[in-house]
Amino acid sequence: MAMWDRIKDQAKGLQQQAQGARGSGAQGGHGGPAGQGAFGGRSRPGSGSSGGSRAQLVSTLKSQLSSLKTELKSGAYRDASMAMCALVAAADGHVDPTERQQMESLILNNDVLQNFPPEQLRQRFSKHVDQLTFDFPQGKNQVMQEIAKAAKKPAEARAVVQTGFVIAGADGYIAPAEEQVLREACSVLGLSPQEFGL
Repeated sequence: MAMWDRIKDQAKGLQQQAQGARGSGAQGGHGGPAGQGAFGGRSRPGSGSSGGSRAQLVSTLKSQLSSLKTELKSGAYRDASMAMCALVAAADGHVDPTERQQMESLILNNDVLQNFPPEQLRQRFSKHVDQLTFDFPQGKNQVMQEIAKAAKKPAEARAVVQTGFVIAGADGYIAPAEEQVLREACSVLGLSPQEFGL
């Protein structure tokens, strides 16, 4: 538990830095890690200082997740994180084939998710995306139930939200619809959205 307290403190410190930079307008968006996505990708044009701050937060969450790789091996984490990834992918109500393929690639290349066989991840992700694209409100309800199963273990619950955050921010930008579903996931997991800068 002490490790989670340290991680929370780091995230809060980063969040406060980001808010301070946003408030003062001092954040630069040129080059360096602040302008890169969680997977070394690009920052979306026009994302400004909050995009750089968000990219830093995503990078920090990705590092925190990687440090917990050996602990995140349960089926509950796997299933909830795949539900979370599907919800992020379909946050705007639809998922086109290219977006679906990109998401699968992000999932299969995620350091922590490599704890699980790729076919298990692909199968669960696809099932949830299919539910969400067929009937978004009903699919969302089912996906949230799957996510809620991780609430029994606070460390796994946080990791599910962190995984969703990392996947959502892979391009250096988190859309408002993605932020909304991340907040809703926090709610069903009994976590404070503010812990993740939402």
